[in-house]
Amino acid sequence: MQKDLYGILGVAKGATDKDIKAAYRKLALKYHPDKNKGDKEAEKKFGEINAAYAILSDAKKRQQYDQFGSVPGDHGGFGGGGFGGQGFGFDGVNFTGFDGAGFGAGGFADIFESFFGGGGRRGGSRKKSASSRGSDIEAVISLTFEEAAFGVMKELEITKPEKCDKCDGKGAEPGSPIINCKACGGTGEIRSVKNTILGQMVTSHVCGECEGVGKVPEKKCTKCHGTTRMRSTERVKVRIPGGVDRGSVIRITGKGEAGVGGGAYGDLYVHIELKSHPKFTRNDLNVYSEKDIPIASAVLGDEVEIETLHGAVKLKIPAGTQSETTFKISGKGIERAPGVSSAGSGRGNHYVKIHVKIPQKLSREEKDAFEKLREINAGGEGGGKKGWF
Repeated sequence: MQKDLYGILGVAKGATDKDIKAAYRKLALKYHPDKNKGDKEAEKKFGEINAAYAILSDAKKRQQYDQFGSVPGDHGGFGGGGFGGQGFGFDGVNFTGFDGAGFGAGGFADIFESFFGGGGRRGGSRKKSASSRGSDIEAVISLTFEEAAFGVMKELEITKPEKCDKCDGKGAEPGSPIINCKACGGTGEIRSVKNTILGQMVTSHVCGECEGVGKVPEKKCTKCHGTTRMRSTERVKVRIPGGVDRGSVIRITGKGEAGVGGGAYGDLYVHIELKSHPKFTRNDLNVYSEKDIPIASAVLGDEVEIETLHGAVKLKIPAGTQSETTFKISGKGIERAPGVSSAGSGRGNHYVKIHVKIPQKLSREEKDAFEKLREINAGGEGGGKKGWF
């Protein structure tokens, strides 16, 4: 299970960005390794704080965490790629993150420096990986009542960043090598030293030429201009299993955005919407409908035809059935397909509510019949027979 990131920072789920930043600053100062040298518990706590802040300070990652309880691709913890391709891992001793940079002695200082601005650096490197996982994308599919109940194959047209087919996602013109960045010497960062009354202060920032990777194409690909990706439109087939409901989400692995620099693809998350049905409604696996029957059928009993998802069935109406009575037709609801989560299982039922229809216009013969019934009923009150009315 994904850890409670809000709980780690000690803020409420609805906290503002300002509140989250303030909480992080306070906790980072408290548990920073420079103030807790040799304290492994403090280092682990500091790693949790930074991992939580890295997700909650990113609007897109925070939205996904709030919606799904985790950042898709994290495999239930801080590990794995997130929506932005930057994952976090915890091996029981150390946290890793920010494109795989460890939260060790150097990593702690790097994060602290980047957040608070300045300070001396101790070891380690900010050098980014040449490749990163592509972002996940989302789409919406609208289904009819029957399509959701029985399943269907749908096709989506998606426009997204795709791996450049000319350079195969490397960013270099075919035949041209990848070389060390001349601006930063292959370190991925530009460092500067300032003399102050407290001594020398070393600051650094990500190299703008190589964007922190340390490597650049000697000659950029003429198609993608070194970005490694091109915008492309793709048609994706989506198999919708039977039994999905409004709000269901289907994950299709590897159909998200292409990774940068040949990195892994993100995933596609398909959200299900349902169109209304003129006769049926549903609650999970059960289907509901209504049926009007004549007053005589309710009084004397009858057999009526009920339309279900699985075709028409005969329903026996007992004599004396009252209006608004609901009958259950077993096994005529929705069948849950394997892999679709639900509180129910197997196949649901069909429930039909009976409405006794009172005639508004009567023939002379019908009026005579009802008059006779009324006389019988009145006679029953006088001590004779008990009438129907």
